[in-house]
Amino acid sequence: MAVENHTSVEVLEPRRGTIYDRNGTVLAISVDAVDIYVNPSESEDPGAESQAIASVLGGDPAEYLDKLTRKGTYQILVKKVDPEVGDAAKALGIDCVHVKQTTRREYPQGEIAGQVVGACSLETDEERNREYYVGLSGIEAYYDSLLAGTPGTSSVEVGLGGLPKPGGESVVEPAVDGQDIVLSIDLELQKYVQERLVKGVDDVEGTGGSAIVMDSETGEIYAAASLPFFNPADRTKVEERATELRCITDTFEPGSIFKTVSMLSILENTSMTPDTEIFCPSYIQADIYTISDAHERGDATFTLREILDKSSNVGISLATEQMGFRALYDSIVRYNLNSRTGVDFPGEGEAGTNVLGWLGDYENWDIVKCYNASFGQGLSVTPLQMTRFYGALINDGVECTPHFLMSYARTGETVEYPTTRISDDGEAIDTLVDMLGTVVSDGTGTSAAIEGYTVAGKTATGEIYDEENGGYREGVYNLAFTGFLPNSSSRLVCFVGANEVPGDRTVAPVFRDIMAKAIDRFRISPEES
Repeated sequence: MAVENHTSVEVLEPRRGTIYDRNGTVLAISVDAVDIYVNPSESEDPGAESQAIASVLGGDPAEYLDKLTRKGTYQILVKKVDPEVGDAAKALGIDCVHVKQTTRREYPQGEIAGQVVGACSLETDEERNREYYVGLSGIEAYYDSLLAGTPGTSSVEVGLGGLPKPGGESVVEPAVDGQDIVLSIDLELQKYVQERLVKGVDDVEGTGGSAIVMDSETGEIYAAASLPFFNPADRTKVEERATELRCITDTFEPGSIFKTVSMLSILENTSMTPDTEIFCPSYIQADIYTISDAHERGDATFTLREILDKSSNVGISLATEQMGFRALYDSIVRYNLNSRTGVDFPGEGEAGTNVLGWLGDYENWDIVKCYNASFGQGLSVTPLQMTRFYGALINDGVECTPHFLMSYARTGETVEYPTTRISDDGEAIDTLVDMLGTVVSDGTGTSAAIEGYTVAGKTATGEIYDEENGGYREGVYNLAFTGFLPNSSSRLVCFVGANEVPGDRTVAPVFRDIMAKAIDRFRISPEES
């Protein structure tokens, strides 16, 4: 009787690309592994075979016996185990035991940069008889197509019994392995940022927090973390939203770190200087609402510098009003504080729109919204948007696209990212940076000071809008500090935030310690070289 020949096609799996930090430390890697399975139709003595298998794999021989006595030709015993286990299984000399080469995704750094790196899931394509990894979160998800590679095939003409036909045609299309990529993360700094963030949030009794360290000259993100952390190497317990980098995905009302935005607009659009005096009553009335400073005071006259130093809500409101609120609105848009940053990470804004955060149309701004916007209330941004804006202040008015992917490891090819000039008024920027230095030396940010270095930055104690009941919550705040070392050899900018903090506290010491670590780590000198 004639037997019709046919072609057997096996999928050749590519190796998923390795992810490195900026110094070549492995963050994610696919290592050699094996799947061990049995073909019950080839079993000759299930009882003895199950005992022998248990001697190598451990476990209950009865479970292996059950699989050896089932119908069919494929019963998996273990997946993704070390090749040495496969060698031991082969050494049993049991015909029905088979070992298949595969890979296993590993995350040797655990929760350090775990949110950035992300994780994979193991997917099954039954039609093509293949298993492969797919990125679920973080860089693994964002660059999945880059890391995954392209599967190949091995086609063999087979005859009777499914065996290769002598002289039959054999065609192999090799798999193309995934790209190995280098991220901007510095693992040592990242580890410290995570440790210090935990302690800092605990110190102020917050419910969560975030931190970012970015090079404002390149957009490279050296460290980024949000609480709670995520460990891709151990997913037995994953806290809610732990896989997200909330400093990228979540918007918040920024509070007083936004006064820097208003002040730059004022310096660009008016003739006011740091010494310009403005009479600041103890409060101002806006319709039925009263606007006052965080700390009770009487009527006073403040200079612009003092308004920033003391973080006066009344002062920045009145200074902005003198300029014109339309100018502030236009500046916010021009500074890209209502636009996505373009960071290469999942979850920044909604698909199909470049808008990020809440600003609204100027035509709908009433006097309350106008005043509130000047000190960062009634609008929303992400921590990364604020980090990018502050970065432009020490990068000659140019915003760089924040990013994680630096280069491709095998070729060394670097990745280029777009930049945007948000201001060409160098005098206004230099003046503002000087004023932010006074905030740290004499104002609300003194606990951010680092001996021997000029530190510039701004504190925030932002009110939290009550989504359920309307209005703002009493006695609980979002804290933030954003700053940099303006006269140093570094262009690093750092944001630190803590969520739902009771009372008037500060995260400036967390910023100070993170930047001090960066100074030591990267040998940052106090003056530009």
